[in-house]
Amino acid sequence: MKKLLPLGAQYLGDSQCFFRVWAPLISKVEVHLLSPKEKIIPLVKDGEYHQALVADIPPGALYFFVLDGEKERPDPASRFQPQSVHGPSQIVDLRFPWADKEWRGLPLPDYIIYEIHVGTFTKTGTFSAIIPYLENLQELGVTAIELMPVAQFPGTRNWGYDGVYPFAVQNSYGGPPELQKLVNACHQLGLAVILDVVYNHLGPEGNYLRDFAPYFADRYRTPWGEALNFDGPYSDGVREFFFANALYWIREFHIDALRLDALHAVYDFSAQPFLQELANLIKEQRAREKREIYLIGESDLNDRRLVQNKEVGGYGLDALGNDDFHHALHTLLTGEKRGYYQDFGKIEQLAKAFAEGFVYTGQYSSFRRRRHGSSSQDLPPWRLVVFSQNHDQIGNRPWGERLSQLVNFEQLKLAAGVVLLSPFIPLIFMGEEYGETAPFLYFISHTDPDLVAQVKKGRQKEFADFFIEGEIPDPYLEETFQKCWLNHELRFQGEHKVLWLYYRELIKLRRTLPSLKNLAKENMQIKAWAAEKILLWRRWAEKEEALLLINFGSTPNEVNLPIPSGTWEKKLDSAAEIWHGKGSSLPAYLASSGTISLKLSPQSLTLLVRQREI
Repeated sequence: MKKLLPLGAQYLGDSQCFFRVWAPLISKVEVHLLSPKEKIIPLVKDGEYHQALVADIPPGALYFFVLDGEKERPDPASRFQPQSVHGPSQIVDLRFPWADKEWRGLPLPDYIIYEIHVGTFTKTGTFSAIIPYLENLQELGVTAIELMPVAQFPGTRNWGYDGVYPFAVQNSYGGPPELQKLVNACHQLGLAVILDVVYNHLGPEGNYLRDFAPYFADRYRTPWGEALNFDGPYSDGVREFFFANALYWIREFHIDALRLDALHAVYDFSAQPFLQELANLIKEQRAREKREIYLIGESDLNDRRLVQNKEVGGYGLDALGNDDFHHALHTLLTGEKRGYYQDFGKIEQLAKAFAEGFVYTGQYSSFRRRRHGSSSQDLPPWRLVVFSQNHDQIGNRPWGERLSQLVNFEQLKLAAGVVLLSPFIPLIFMGEEYGETAPFLYFISHTDPDLVAQVKKGRQKEFADFFIEGEIPDPYLEETFQKCWLNHELRFQGEHKVLWLYYRELIKLRRTLPSLKNLAKENMQIKAWAAEKILLWRRWAEKEEALLLINFGSTPNEVNLPIPSGTWEKKLDSAAEIWHGKGSSLPAYLASSGTISLKLSPQSLTLLVRQREI
């Protein structure tokens, strides 16, 4: 791939700035400098780009681009929009006193991800406000935080998927220097940082990119608007824009991994797909910086090609979210059968998710009315990210209920154990670890009244088929947003405190027991008892073997289980009184001669460990 030159306004120091903008169909581009002294600066056309090195422009200067002497627009690659999406762009000095020189990242199998929405994690809603909580997350056992999108969106309240300036760090979150401070603080504590980026669409308000160039495709549409042009005429420029964006986050903000949103909405039928080229680019950057950098995809297609190597026709991403795991677990816990949940509800499906990853691997899906998915059986478990809840699965419910509001305390503990003791990369949604009760609703702060009305209507129509009738919370009202603020004080109270300690213990076991640290499908077996809703899951490594006994039934279940001969030590039982259960039905040690009849507590998870003879 040819060398990528900077885009937008790159501050070089000594009041010098290099401007470069892609505008292949525009004859003349000028910089309208608004401050500190107003003036017009012409750019020189060079092929499809317009550029110039300009002196006497200090950091903080405000500017617009002027297209053919008529349209005045913010910079598509703006680093900062201090006056939101319609205002001028600002020159930013991104030089930062990094203290993470020795940081080399973490191996992907070591990731334990904690997803954060910056605006609702604290009432302050800034990057800096997250920093005081980092030591608490480190104590919990988290190894990576994942920030929902931070690219500039309209107003101050948004999930982030309505961003329209992919390079600009949201002004209400604190802008570029505050994000750098957060990443620096994370690295000081040994925490990796994942950033959620959106390369499938841009938001509707403040979206001026089409005035500069053919950024959008005529023949494709996403559920959220125009698709990006990755395979049509002028698509090379679109690709370079987003390649530059990915490298920008990695180089200027030391981001460790990018979470690529909704890849099923990235339409590209070219011989060299955008995602494949992006993966190659990140691998080159990883080698150049000598630190671990990853791409983690989100897709509802169950397409293993996303994480397969290029040599076998894959795209080469490092990991992929597994919605099937969530759906299989969620339906067993809640009994819900609406929408995509109609395809799930059997314990054998969760057993398949444990053993392989994807549940739907080519068979017919009633929800989709077609065959769905490909097999992930040959993928290492650490290439899949699993969760019991995340921003989508909570926030795309009409009333934004977390799992803590849908199931009882025993089921919460059961769900945590299933995710955190799995061989996959686990993800925790902010507040989940102590049973946060605040909802995570959908919210916006668009300034266009017609657009606000369209969003409200669209949300209401979406839920008419998926859940039940009834008026959903108004996404535009500020009180809808405020209802989502976390109450961190809950962590120190009653069952919330117990749940936090339980999560910490699960993560400790995952990270210290060899049988659980070994993330290999070859070293595990799983068996399901459908009638009793019981799973037995064996995992082993070297001289140690772990046995997970999982009972989804609402009553105690006694069953003959094929447990290998030997003496087994009980390492954890979610029904134990220490975890506010009604008491474990199993002794501290079990002696098995090959099979044993055990009475399992309802809605419980028990971990047994023994030493193996090799």
